[in-house]
Amino acid sequence: MRTVELSTHLAAPPETVWEHVQTPRLLHYVARGMVRFIPRDGPFPERWHVGEFRTWMLLFGFIPIGWQAIGIELPPQSDRRFVVRDNGYGPLIRRWDHWIEITPEHGGTRYVDRVHIAAGVLTPLIRAFARIFYAHRQRRWRKLVDSGFAYRD
Repeated sequence: MRTVELSTHLAAPPETVWEHVQTPRLLHYVARGMVRFIPRDGPFPERWHVGEFRTWMLLFGFIPIGWQAIGIELPPQSDRRFVVRDNGYGPLIRRWDHWIEITPEHGGTRYVDRVHIAAGVLTPLIRAFARIFYAHRQRRWRKLVDSGFAYRD
């Protein structure tokens, strides 16, 4: 198993960041350009809730790379820290245990993506992809915050 962790500062209050993290709309926005998620069993909910959601994934929006389960868990929250866990898996990646942590920082938010990956012999390749993917997501996050949360490209 390998771990990738990236963090960034977002110039928005943690409560606002948390509200957006809880929506599939944000997932589609921050992943756009690298991975497209297409729900397998009907549309995603308006807001994530505890449960498993299966999705087809398309690399760069058009190369099929199989399905993945998004396993949403909401660990106990505090006044100063919000956390969501995607304890995902699929046939290609046996473990994609993604944690998002949101904490206050200098009038804004410290946003952390941490993922534990197990994909057999593909683990080093998937780990390298995860680094690129989360850097892309965090760039998209900063663009979204800078736009005043206008979901457009």
